[in-house]
Amino acid sequence: MNERTGFSITGIPFVGICVLVAVVGLVLLFAGGLYAALGIALEALELFLAKGFFQVAPNTGQVLQLFGKYAGTIRAEGLRWTNPFYSKRRISLRVRNFESGKLKVNDSDGNPIEIAAVVVWQVVDTAEAMFCVDDYENFVRIQSESALRQMAQSYPYDAHSDCEPSLRSHGEEINSHLREQIQTRLGKAGVQVTEARISHLAYAQEIAQAMLQRQQAGAIVAARERIVEGAVGMVGMALEELRKQGVVELDEERKAAMVSNLLVVLCGERGTQPVLNTGTLYN
Repeated sequence: MNERTGFSITGIPFVGICVLVAVVGLVLLFAGGLYAALGIALEALELFLAKGFFQVAPNTGQVLQLFGKYAGTIRAEGLRWTNPFYSKRRISLRVRNFESGKLKVNDSDGNPIEIAAVVVWQVVDTAEAMFCVDDYENFVRIQSESALRQMAQSYPYDAHSDCEPSLRSHGEEINSHLREQIQTRLGKAGVQVTEARISHLAYAQEIAQAMLQRQQAGAIVAARERIVEGAVGMVGMALEELRKQGVVELDEERKAAMVSNLLVVLCGERGTQPVLNTGTLYN
């Protein structure tokens, strides 16, 4: 079922018609006789026509039904008039958002995590929103949480390599995937998802401490690798400069000792205490 424009006319000119019918009815009613019966009929007609008036606020729509059958949607703002037999239901077309509750799920590695998301959405097809699902607002919330749960199970919390997407490191890619998953589910309800973003992401409480230690260990190892890489480069540069400038000639054993000492100095966590050699290199 797709939305279509229902029948309605501008209400202000029709107000004048209703007022005219009411005045004529009152005149005939006071005239007496057969005119009074006609006046009563006109007054009843005026009351019946007044049922056709309704208002449409900005960014809202009025869904019209005729004896249960969908008759169209009115989006034109202001006072409108339509068939008095039509029943009318208001529906908001404004952009809305909600934040899901914190869901506890397992990521693709099986680690329990907590995750929540903010979803921005709006109704674009009033017919589908009103008649294809029972309660479209509740439908949006439940399906969004279902899509969030499925998406969280498709990625690891932390990436095991630089090219592997993860929930923590690839925010834009994850958010785009989440929006597509939610839109797929909500398309049948006439809802368009404008944006979907993760608002909360953390390991579950029972493993948070262990995972924090693992992250700290990973950071320490990465830092040590960078330090060792820089230290080796500096040692090689020092030996090369000593050789080029002919400052001192070292055999392989002395080079190894020098390299060991330099690496201790450059890679140590604490400041080293210098030891002055007052003898020769071989004593």
